[in-house]
Amino acid sequence: MDTIASLFSFITTPVSWVIVQFHSLYGAIFGPDSGWAWGLSIVSLVVLIRICLIPLFVKQIKATRGMQALQPKMKAIQERYKNDKQRQSEEMMKLYKETGTNPLSSCLPILAQSPFFFALYHVLSAIANGKTIGVINQSLLESARQAHIFGAPLAAKFTDSEEKVAALGASLTDVRVVTAVMIIMMSLSQFYTQRQLMQKNVDLSVKTPFMQQQKMLMYIFPLIFAFMGINFPVGVLVYWLTTNVWTMGQQMYVINQNPTPGSKAQDQYLTRLLKHVGTHGELKGRGKKKIVAAIVAKGPDRNDNERKFITALTKQGMAAQPDGSVIRSAEATADADAASGGVATKRQQPKRQTKAKRQTPPSKPTKK
Repeated sequence: MDTIASLFSFITTPVSWVIVQFHSLYGAIFGPDSGWAWGLSIVSLVVLIRICLIPLFVKQIKATRGMQALQPKMKAIQERYKNDKQRQSEEMMKLYKETGTNPLSSCLPILAQSPFFFALYHVLSAIANGKTIGVINQSLLESARQAHIFGAPLAAKFTDSEEKVAALGASLTDVRVVTAVMIIMMSLSQFYTQRQLMQKNVDLSVKTPFMQQQKMLMYIFPLIFAFMGINFPVGVLVYWLTTNVWTMGQQMYVINQNPTPGSKAQDQYLTRLLKHVGTHGELKGRGKKKIVAAIVAKGPDRNDNERKFITALTKQGMAAQPDGSVIRSAEATADADAASGGVATKRQQPKRQTKAKRQTPPSKPTKK
């Protein structure tokens, strides 16, 4: 692991500099040798990195939406080559290439923050071994070695020997309890994030290799984190747990505000929209209108959730417009008449007869 981390040593100095700047801030509040000062410095590093990665996250969402737009074509390929799995996979790959879609785009944020992760690991390993690194000088090194998070030194690992832990001023029991709890929380947060994605934000009407891959990762990733976690210093566990919680919250926001078409999350979202329209009599919010406009534009290609939404609107006497707004059906009719260039032609009613004519019996034909 040290060999891999050393490959990212070019970013060690920037990472150590950021940690030191945050430490100077939190050290003034909690004390320079406090575990809170060093722990919050690592958490703040995560937040800063993830904020910088937001443009990449937006790009990832767009790529994911591109995958969603391909769902009908992917479904057609599945039905056409349902008895030939190899040809099915080849046609899927061909479709990805033609449309410039990457099914592995969900891994981009992890790949982008990997250099920071390994650089932090390298910094904490140097602290554990009593070596200065980056901008961390001897005084900062001694401060970091004294910092404890819930009784566990920042640089201690689950696999450390009792002598090494004692040299850091802690007990082996405290270190293993704290690291074990953090490893479990880290793995569970990763599992929940992936499970939430599979259960709520996937179009279950289409079975694709991408979906199977995501389902497999749901079980593999937590196991990888649990296996590797025993070799992570406490500071790295703080980093990875924080980034997992950020990812989980970020994904929950996206699922609630911009769910995948055809997914369970979309059904729940459109149900909330119906309640919103029923309460306010209109649709408020640019994001909501954008989603409704996309549904209107689909026309007959709408999925079951979207058709149910349009039908429910109609039953409420409402109609969705191309711009995403929702108006009452009577208003929609009037708008359509105005767009056609005039007032709607009224159905001609039969002329009303006078009372005298209604009471006069019809005359009988005369016999010749």
